[in-house]
Amino acid sequence: MMRISMVTDAWAPQVNGVVRTLETTAEMMRARGHAVEVISPDRFRSVPAPTYPEIRLALARPGAIGAMIDAHGSDVVHIATEGPLGLAARRHCLRMGQPFTTSFHTRFPDYVHARFRIPRGLSWKFLSWFHRPAHAVLVATPRLASELAAHGLAHTRIWSRGVDLSRFGRALPPPEAFRGLARPILLNVGRVAVEKNLEAFLALETPGTKVVVGDGPARAELEARFPEARFLGTLVGDALAAAYAHADLFVFPSRTDTFGLVLVEAMASGLPVAAFPVAGPLDVVGESDAGALSDDLGAAVTRALRIPRAAARLHALGFSWEAAVDQFEAALVDCADAGKLRRRQWRRGSRPADDGAAPLERAAD
Repeated sequence: MMRISMVTDAWAPQVNGVVRTLETTAEMMRARGHAVEVISPDRFRSVPAPTYPEIRLALARPGAIGAMIDAHGSDVVHIATEGPLGLAARRHCLRMGQPFTTSFHTRFPDYVHARFRIPRGLSWKFLSWFHRPAHAVLVATPRLASELAAHGLAHTRIWSRGVDLSRFGRALPPPEAFRGLARPILLNVGRVAVEKNLEAFLALETPGTKVVVGDGPARAELEARFPEARFLGTLVGDALAAAYAHADLFVFPSRTDTFGLVLVEAMASGLPVAAFPVAGPLDVVGESDAGALSDDLGAAVTRALRIPRAAARLHALGFSWEAAVDQFEAALVDCADAGKLRRRQWRRGSRPADDGAAPLERAAD
């Protein structure tokens, strides 16, 4: 069994797909006997991220992250995010020859361009620099792996996503907030932020009621502009599962997500999906009978409303957390083994061969 340090700038109380993925993976890896320590912002003083106060940026003293990694006796480090904690962990791993993997959860160049108009090329340069020394970069889909390869990051491995099928699709009482709403209820779940393109959903001229579950910096503006929509804020547990279960359709207008875990949660709840034909929906829904993808989102909604709920649930059965954690575990075992081999070679006084996987000793930071 491995001793693993998982370093992430995204953690509770944030509610999003990245956090749910990391929480579930850490829990399941522990259940498999691995010693997993999560190094996250809740362990440090923090400040709100610019324009996004829900996200806290950790203020760790120099050397604190490295000390935690060393104290845990880590066989391998997984760096989940490119924020302050991720940067500190990367620096320590390169300095100490500690094997590590990274993961690519967020289309950071699209997000910062949408918020601050920073050219995407500059962001990609940073991301290429950040991920290049990792033993492997874990990505959710082959499509995303191809995109990273085009930016010089070819050492990727697939780490898919899953859904707890026992949690979604259960018989639950309808949310009180749904009482009296005109049908069909068109639901969106996620961050209420500019990069999620919610305006494309809220501006649709469709019958029924649009419901948004989630919170974020764009909520006040969108509530004012679209008073006919219902904004319910963040829901978790049975409250979230009930919202999925008693809606009629899931509408996903984002063009920037790398996967879209909420798509799987919606389908597991029997909700067909309407979305644009972009990365995320193409990978999760694809050409299945579980949803409708179109550059005309209104047309996708019309088509998806005719899809039986059973078809969406059936498609979701193919997304297993067990399989996703198998992929994560295999990637970390491989990284830890490579680190052991590298240390043995160093002890014998020879340098390991360049295997094309951006070895740690090549770092020129």
